Amino acid sequence: MAGGEGTRLRPMTANQPKPLLPVVNRPIMEHVLRLLKRHGLTETVVTVQFLAALIRNYFGDGEELGMSLSYATEEVPLGTAGSVKNAQDALRDDRFLVISGDALTDIDLTDMVRFHKENGALVTIGLKRVPNPLEFGIIIVDEAGRIQRFLEKPTWGQVFSDTVNTGIYVMEPEILDHVPAGEVVDWSSDVFPRLLAEGAPLYGYVADCYWEDVGTHESYLKAQADMLSGKVDVEMDGFEVSPGVWIAEGAEVDSDAILKGPLYIGDYAKVEAGVELREFTVLGSNVVVKEGAFLHRAVVHDNVFIGPSANLRGCVVGKNTDVMAGARIEEGAVIGDECVIESEAYVSNGVKVYPFKTIEAGAVVNTSVIWESRGQRHLFGPRGVSGLVNVEITPELAVRLASAYATTLKKGATVVTGRDASRAARTLKRAVISALTASAINVQDLQACALPLVRFETAREDAGGGIYIRTTPGDPQGVDILFLDADGADLSSSAQRKLERVFGRQEFRRAFPGEIAQLGYPARTLETYTRDLLSRVDQRGVREAGLKIVLDCAGGTASLVLPALLGMMGVDVLTMNNRLDEANPTETLAERMRDLQRLGELVSSSRAAFGARFDPVGERLSLVNENGELIDDERALLVFLDLVAAESHGGRVALPVTTTRVAEQVCRFHGVQVEWISTSQDALTKAAAAPGVVFAGDGRGGFVFPEFSNTVDGIAGFVRLVGLVARTRLTLSQIDARIPEAHLLRRSVPTPWAAKGGVMRRVVEAAGDRTIDTTDGVRVVEGDGRWVLVLPDPAEALTHLWAEAGDHDAAQALLEEWAGVVERAVS
Repeated sequence: MAGGEGTRLRPMTANQPKPLLPVVNRPIMEHVLRLLKRHGLTETVVTVQFLAALIRNYFGDGEELGMSLSYATEEVPLGTAGSVKNAQDALRDDRFLVISGDALTDIDLTDMVRFHKENGALVTIGLKRVPNPLEFGIIIVDEAGRIQRFLEKPTWGQVFSDTVNTGIYVMEPEILDHVPAGEVVDWSSDVFPRLLAEGAPLYGYVADCYWEDVGTHESYLKAQADMLSGKVDVEMDGFEVSPGVWIAEGAEVDSDAILKGPLYIGDYAKVEAGVELREFTVLGSNVVVKEGAFLHRAVVHDNVFIGPSANLRGCVVGKNTDVMAGARIEEGAVIGDECVIESEAYVSNGVKVYPFKTIEAGAVVNTSVIWESRGQRHLFGPRGVSGLVNVEITPELAVRLASAYATTLKKGATVVTGRDASRAARTLKRAVISALTASAINVQDLQACALPLVRFETAREDAGGGIYIRTTPGDPQGVDILFLDADGADLSSSAQRKLERVFGRQEFRRAFPGEIAQLGYPARTLETYTRDLLSRVDQRGVREAGLKIVLDCAGGTASLVLPALLGMMGVDVLTMNNRLDEANPTETLAERMRDLQRLGELVSSSRAAFGARFDPVGERLSLVNENGELIDDERALLVFLDLVAAESHGGRVALPVTTTRVAEQVCRFHGVQVEWISTSQDALTKAAAAPGVVFAGDGRGGFVFPEFSNTVDGIAGFVRLVGLVARTRLTLSQIDARIPEAHLLRRSVPTPWAAKGGVMRRVVEAAGDRTIDTTDGVRVVEGDGRWVLVLPDPAEALTHLWAEAGDHDAAQALLEEWAGVVERAVS
């Protein structure tokens, strides 16, 4: 019987049938076939269904085992009796034995057949006494062995015996007359109870043998240990070089390796010096274990690479997998076939990693990696905690994340929550609120609102932090969970690490019954935000200028803010997409460009001063000039910078190091200084909060105006821009025209995590005596002012390069030169 899927053993059975799982380097089914041959049963019919071709290809016609194998294929599962009925034509009109191809046993089949014959039985069922019978069918027999009662998979309240059905049967051919063809029929639940009621001679053979139904990960590891301990009477390939230490043909084991048996090393495996293999470890064929690795009760399938100083305990590693240097895989973890566990990664207890996945270097993986392609190095990415809705980001994960966040705060603290227009965000926010209040954290929920309002309310209300949930920009299937600090800014790197540590340990604080916290809905937040914004941001000259502006709300939450705001500003506004769009809570690049083109057409045809488009959460701003032409994000930053600098005539602006140095020319002309900062959002927020800073921007449509807030705010950016344009008496195209052209190019080079440190070292070495700036990454400045920045990506296996020069060709040549440095370092 070899047709089962073995669902409880996934991911080991995700791409191979359960009977092919190796137990001490042989498939379970091969151990069963060898048992049959030992008892003279050489003519065998194999019933197959799930991944049947793999079983046929492995065993063929049985010639290598000295047996005759044929196959009966089920198009759909037919049950234990139905599958045997399906093989009736191959069984001939003779007594036959049924045995599972995925249970390890050394039962005395010869004696069982003798017992069957002596009692004149129609069916003899192999029985075994086990300590925990809950997962098996219970059977009671009388003193002569005749079966008195059946019960399939009882509860403890129903347990009346410890004698269970092993699924091994000796049967007379007429038994098949009681099984209808082409139907789903089981022996234990359908056929046997009916025959028992009819008084048919059904007998039970209580065997004093080893029998293990390899149906769970625990039983799979137990079967390996039992076989190594000699508890099973089966053959093992190889030589017992010392008590309990088995080494197969062609294996190379360094004399300085430490071997503490019982253990098994498969054929042509290689174990280097300094390796320590402890009890119940099994290495498959062609496994390589590098210096300093430690394995204890680890089962490693064929063609696996175990890197230096890797540590494996009580786990299973599927075939063709690479476990790189310093990786650690803990108790009960299962790694599927053809995975890559990169250096220093940590796979926690009980985690299942499905086939063809990569666990990134340094990642700490506490939950199973099933659908998603990677186990992430860090919990936080550039957009908070991100992933596919109901695949990577589930309500269960949201509860754990919120519980971890709550644990980092004091009991009784307040957290402000909000979301975008999507239903997914609404669902996840409810899970977040439940976890927060259950952890003694009060919640002030702004429901669907613009992200700047959550930041504003968090900072204003002296809250402990905030959480905002939105659809991933450009990906309607994704969602981002943003965690904010007490100032409404994104969590700093240190706060993120603290949250990650709590999340990784799963040590969440829970409130006592009397401490369950409150959920409230703050009143008049929108009015307070609007009033404070207009009172703090300079609006002189706006009403007198009589500006006409076209706004696109992108179907997002900015549309909830603008009606009250625009009515108080005194500008003539034409709005697009001014409603919440639950069905399309984000925008693809194509949709964004389409809407910007439409915005440009409306600006041009209506003779408006400019057009502005908010992102769906009101945080970022895109600009169109009075001619209807799009101003790209990097150029928009320079336009804003010129307007602010011209009006302030002093102070400092904070810009990321990836910004064109044309910004320095603009600021110098107006007597303003530039402070270069790293590219992280945390750095932008901190810089904006410093005394004397009048403006900050990230070059991606994010603008910060410290007179109102230290965080990115698209709505505040729009209000500030209206005032600046009203007072300057210049159009956006005129301002753009007076700013020098920038020649800044960018490229990304794929870089394995393990190579990133070496890449940066090579960059520094290649820089020689040139000027180096290490504000973020490594910026190399040539003597003539040309520069290149090399910056490892914090979330992807990439290295980014920016190069700027006086013209396009020079910038391209510089980029090519340093991309070559990075590529050579990788190779």
